[in-house]
Amino acid sequence: MLAVHLVSFFFSKLQEDPTKKVDRFLYAMRLHDNQLRDISARFQAEMKKGLSAESNAAAAVRMLPTHVRSTPVGSEKGQFLALDLGGSKFKVLQVKVREGMGIRRGGVEMEEKTYPIPEELLVGRGPELFDHVSESLKDFLHEKNISLEKKHPLAFTFSFPCEHSTLDQGKLLNWSKKYRIRGFQGKDVVQALREAIDRTGGMDIEVLAMVNDTVATMMTCGFDDNYCDVGLIIGTGTNACYMEALRHVDLVEGDEGRMCVNTEWGAFGDDGALDDYITEFDKDVDAASNNPGKQIFEKMVSGMYLGELVRLVVLKMAKQGLLFDGHVSHALRTKGKITTADVAAMEEYKNGLTNTKDILSSLDLTPSPDDCIAVQHVSTIVSFRSSNLVAAGLAAILTRIRQNRNQRALRITVGVDGTVYKTHPQYPKRLHKVVRRLLPECHVRFVLSDSGSSKGAALVTAVAQRLASQKRKVDETLSPFRLSHEQLQLVKARMRTGLEAGLKAKGPSAIKMLPSFVYRTPDGREHGKYLALDLGGTNFRALLVKFKKGLQPYSRLYHKIYTIPLEIMQGTGEDLFDHIVECISDFLDYMGMKNARLPAGFTFSFPCEQTAIDTGTLVSWTKGFKATDCEGHDVVNMLREAIKRRNEFDLDIAAVINDTVGTMMSCAYEDPQCEIGLIAGTGTNVCYMEELKNIEKIEQKKVEREDRMPEGEGVKDDGAEGKKVRDAKLQKMCINTEWGGLGDDGSLDDIITPYDVEVDQNSINSGKQRFEKLTSGMYLGEIVRQVLLDLTRGGLLFRGHVTEPLKTRGIFETKYLSQIESDRLALLQVRSILQGLGLDSTCDDSIIVKEVCGAVSRRAAQLCGAGMAAVVDKIRENRGLDHLNITVGVDGTLYKLHPHFSRIMHQTVNELAPRCNVNFLLSEDGSGKGAALITAVGCRLRQELNNK
Repeated sequence: MLAVHLVSFFFSKLQEDPTKKVDRFLYAMRLHDNQLRDISARFQAEMKKGLSAESNAAAAVRMLPTHVRSTPVGSEKGQFLALDLGGSKFKVLQVKVREGMGIRRGGVEMEEKTYPIPEELLVGRGPELFDHVSESLKDFLHEKNISLEKKHPLAFTFSFPCEHSTLDQGKLLNWSKKYRIRGFQGKDVVQALREAIDRTGGMDIEVLAMVNDTVATMMTCGFDDNYCDVGLIIGTGTNACYMEALRHVDLVEGDEGRMCVNTEWGAFGDDGALDDYITEFDKDVDAASNNPGKQIFEKMVSGMYLGELVRLVVLKMAKQGLLFDGHVSHALRTKGKITTADVAAMEEYKNGLTNTKDILSSLDLTPSPDDCIAVQHVSTIVSFRSSNLVAAGLAAILTRIRQNRNQRALRITVGVDGTVYKTHPQYPKRLHKVVRRLLPECHVRFVLSDSGSSKGAALVTAVAQRLASQKRKVDETLSPFRLSHEQLQLVKARMRTGLEAGLKAKGPSAIKMLPSFVYRTPDGREHGKYLALDLGGTNFRALLVKFKKGLQPYSRLYHKIYTIPLEIMQGTGEDLFDHIVECISDFLDYMGMKNARLPAGFTFSFPCEQTAIDTGTLVSWTKGFKATDCEGHDVVNMLREAIKRRNEFDLDIAAVINDTVGTMMSCAYEDPQCEIGLIAGTGTNVCYMEELKNIEKIEQKKVEREDRMPEGEGVKDDGAEGKKVRDAKLQKMCINTEWGGLGDDGSLDDIITPYDVEVDQNSINSGKQRFEKLTSGMYLGEIVRQVLLDLTRGGLLFRGHVTEPLKTRGIFETKYLSQIESDRLALLQVRSILQGLGLDSTCDDSIIVKEVCGAVSRRAAQLCGAGMAAVVDKIRENRGLDHLNITVGVDGTLYKLHPHFSRIMHQTVNELAPRCNVNFLLSEDGSGKGAALITAVGCRLRQELNNK
């Protein structure tokens, strides 16, 4: 009975599918998706550790910055020499890159020659190796009849781990493959090459760049495919690189743009991170290697070790009687007898089993058909594990890129090179399939690199040259926007001259210096309800404001905003004021106050000549307004006439003010030292309290008559000192400078750029408001667009493609400057903004656009700062003070929303007016609150005069 069972058992073993026993034997090598996701997560953690300055030194995955900051865009061109050193042979090449043509279209032409490296040099001294390389380079120049006298840029592919400090400097971290050169670790490889070239003599070579073969692979594929941001090598060794956001690369200064990081992922697991996935065969391979404990991941996946892994598995199975009836040949015991090429041959689709039998027979084995099937399956499992592990690492890199870009889905291309990928019949298909299964949300394309390490090095150099040339040209374009201290001092002096000229009774002045007939800032006695009307741009606002006695917080009860259509802005004056009155009527209906005759203040933010607080003759429209029959007319009277025409309500319009004056008044309500108002928004303007004696254009007697300040009820008699303070107040009046007109007389021509001229000529008031057109939100975006258009036409932006959106006036609004210059905004978000405008940009384009925005807005802030320095210094000198403490009330979207404008402006004021301590106070609802305050002050004074 026992004999029957034994026969049955052995018969069943004979009938068993040979692949199943292999599956059981190599169970630990068969990785399912959850395990691959776990490995991917571990690699992501290793990447993060390697990128951090704090943990990099202890990281197994070194994440080495390469200083390659851009992939090709197609405009690269030039002729380069290239050296490719990374194996037992090296190549010297001449590479010609033609602009605008991808590799497949003949954009890169190469001539090359391969030179052997004698075995003794692989274990010799560094200078001897590089002398051999240099002499071979000279031989190549002779053979190809390349001039020795002409300077040649050279790119160096060096396929060993290096720590780069610049693109053309790199210290060797360690040798790999068969290289064991003594005393060279930690040395600068490029410097060693340069010294060897000098020793050889007779060549004028400029080594511009040194890159890893992985980086070169990415660059080669990137020349044809702009989505290629990853390089992958799966050959004798393995490695990956990718374009990382520079803000995450701690080892390199700066946070703008991207940089290629060489992961050196072959060392993944050197710190034990893969111990639970390592098999006994991996341990045996590692122990027998030249670098035990190092490059663990590489030993699990690369071509240098796959054949040996298969041999060790087959050997153990044979020893256990699972193969060849237990027979083990001497050849099977010999290290290296099964190669990775053998593994590939055994897995061929049609001839795999035949190849397997031939390979096993060459090892002095007599395999049965089942043995051949089993050994072929061993090869499949070993190579499949390799592709699975590579897929897990690649999934980690792609996930990081997707997270950096904050994208749910990712379209990306991986450039691939290496003998395993190229020659193994099943490897690419398996790798692609697993990557797509692990990352279903990513559209990943794999592109095989053609001579990637050679072409890629030349392309790195070509890109570096393009970027250097591009930066030089961009700097030249932006240099007129970068104002020196001396230029800013001149602007300050010209502003001061303009202020003085505008105060004169006679003579021309580009700065109008309009009296506002506002003599006082609030003193706490303002109280009651007031209507505030505000026309300052494309919107009109109506507000109801209430003040309590004493300097207490005011309350804005209600307000409504109404749009001014373009056809109204540029129609007739009557239509404009009828529209305003219609808005007021709606607001009064909304408030249920149609029958109440409220005192009202009218904020009218355009240049007006005033002869009293409640009259204002429009000098000229700004900010896009062009309503007819308004200039030269009293706007308060026009408003009163429109109210009469509607005949629904009545208002007591007690004051008309500029928004700048309103801003000053609202801040003075909180800070008695506030005697300047600044608007830095759609438009720009300044007002300040000027000494009456300096204002020649107004009648002093009228001022004295209107400005008597009686002691009203509730005002205590504070004696001689109080009278002194009140008398001082009687001697000032707020002047609305209308400083935006500085330069209308040509005084700014030396700093005005061709882009400013273009913006001015396309405006509705050409030749007017020149200072405003350099500094205000209405124009900064258009200046930027003009610069971008010029750079694009010069081939420096958007691949030289001038799109319709880029040609559209006004499309680049100033709000985009504020967004783009935000410190919290990543370049991919900048890119998203540009793409939203129809501008298809790269990250390199985004850097340039951000630089342009910064130059234009910085100049605007500095010019405002220079103008303000002129104002505060004038006030200080007016008062005969050695040092002035003063507050500026500020309003305007540019000041409030731009991330750097206020800081740069403050800094400029401090530098140009060092004897003034200037505090800036942000106005809350200045134009509305200020109009109500002035109305309250005027009503109080009028009541006091009537009572007297």
